[in-house]
Amino acid sequence: MTLTAMNNRIASIDIFRALTMLLMIFVNDLWSLSEVPEWMGHKAGNEDGLGLADVVFPAFLFIVGLSVPMAIKARRAKDENNTEVIIHIAKRSLALIVMGVMMVNLESINKELIPISKQAWQILMAIGFILIWNNYKDKKAFGKVPEWVMQVAGIGILIALCAIYKGGPTDNPVWMKTHWWGILGLIGWSYLFCSVIYVFVGDRILVISAVLVAFYLFNIHQMNGILGILPKGLLVVSASNHASVLSGVWVSLMLTYFAQKNKLSLFLTACLAFAVISLAFGFITRPEWGISKIRATPSWTAICAGISTISFTLVYLIADVWKKTNWAGFLAPAGRSTLTCYLVPYWFYPIFMVTIAAWLPEFATVGAVGLIKTLLFSLLVIYITSLLEKVNIRLKV
Repeated sequence: MTLTAMNNRIASIDIFRALTMLLMIFVNDLWSLSEVPEWMGHKAGNEDGLGLADVVFPAFLFIVGLSVPMAIKARRAKDENNTEVIIHIAKRSLALIVMGVMMVNLESINKELIPISKQAWQILMAIGFILIWNNYKDKKAFGKVPEWVMQVAGIGILIALCAIYKGGPTDNPVWMKTHWWGILGLIGWSYLFCSVIYVFVGDRILVISAVLVAFYLFNIHQMNGILGILPKGLLVVSASNHASVLSGVWVSLMLTYFAQKNKLSLFLTACLAFAVISLAFGFITRPEWGISKIRATPSWTAICAGISTISFTLVYLIADVWKKTNWAGFLAPAGRSTLTCYLVPYWFYPIFMVTIAAWLPEFATVGAVGLIKTLLFSLLVIYITSLLEKVNIRLKV
């Protein structure tokens, strides 16, 4: 058996991304249920433990890292220099950060102080994102409206939403804050740092490994100040996020290196070793700060990196080595149009809450029946994404 060459499409990356997106939709809908197994949800910030929901986000960061080397090499294949590549990276990062900040502020919006309903604000926000960052076919919408017209309209919508925004308590309202940047914001910042690092470091695996260790050290510093006076906010967001992305970069570089040598066994050995080291570090240091997604502890970071590495390696074996991909066909839209898929619930929930929710029987949101409902909802979101693709709605930042 041979390794898939890096100049070919690697099916496992899209499939792993789609599976992670399915899980993210699933765990994000658990709030609508009651009497579900505790291990499925998030652990509280003061708890030492790992729920299914706590593994999903770092897996997403890991996938971002997997794609970074290939994406940058594709830009360079178009004869782009480092400055042009970094500008492209900055634009993508800014888009994710803007979306993340708006989404995180949605959580604290005061519906009594804005002139429209929270649901309308949410739907308009998602529409604005589409208008700005949709991948327009032939640079036109509906076959005739110039792309820039749609983008200006989207920017106008977002500016208007920001202008009317008020959050916090009624007696002391506040405007938008970065808060914790939101999921997309965290992805944006970590993508920015790790991509720029790769632009200058390239495929030098020892340097990437050293930077990864440095991120873990900084993550430890953010917990206990091990690096002295070095500002803990130096990397903007937790070093945990950067370490998760760079772990994906590391595995991607291993795949590149051993694909060139056609050494499947060595690639699997490298991934297994990386996973074992990550898991061992995570569990050995657990008594020091615990396993916690909320606090982004080094133990949580390392354990999730190990889980992501093992999971991706298994998917790679199935999809790219054994060429078994038909089983994941129905998930393909979530792997191709991941950002669109992530946004679909932001349109669905406001509409659902004022329509179907009122008629949904209570037993449909309890226990095993509720879990089936949430699984069906997750699959419905992916199906809706496929329908949006057919009408050329597919976000691309």
